[in-house]
Amino acid sequence: MSTTLQTGHRINLEKTAPGLKRVRIGLGWKVNAADGHAFDLDSSVFLCRKDADDHPVMISNAHFVYYNHTTSPDGAVVHSGDNRTGDKDGDDEVITVDLARVDAAVVEMPIVVTIHDAEVRRQNFGSVSGAYVKVYNDETGETIAEYNLNEDYSDKTALQFGSLYRKDGEWRFQAVGAGFKLNLATFIRKLGGTV
Repeated sequence: MSTTLQTGHRINLEKTAPGLKRVRIGLGWKVNAADGHAFDLDSSVFLCRKDADDHPVMISNAHFVYYNHTTSPDGAVVHSGDNRTGDKDGDDEVITVDLARVDAAVVEMPIVVTIHDAEVRRQNFGSVSGAYVKVYNDETGETIAEYNLNEDYSDKTALQFGSLYRKDGEWRFQAVGAGFKLNLATFIRKLGGTV
């Protein structure tokens, strides 16, 4: 049975789905492009440790998984690749995580979606509707949790949909829904990476 999350809500994945080994994170959206310009939304996941102030920091640039670097160094996190249109039914992009294989140094994985060339094309999430993230049990296909991003993000060019994180040795998911006026390169630097 799926749990519908609201912004800020958290769920203990392993208690909700006992025996959980692998999760599939499905991300979806619809684009309402009236200006004739194509929208290319890109999902990314950052494998992070925490710094002294308890903020997530990428372990290294190799721990940034996206359409051009589809697998984490430990092989645990795999990105499905780039969907340049967002016009298919179901999930537009998918990130699969083998929970047992995730490097022990990783305590949080922010999941972010950015608009490619948003500044040049003058695009923002005001033209995107129906954005969601779903967490599935990858072995059974069952939906564990889902979160619909229903807020107004009309001046934002990047959204953190959610975060997969480890607490007390168990994996959890938080519905974040935070918008930013950042491009992907700036987001990488914000999390301690280099571009």
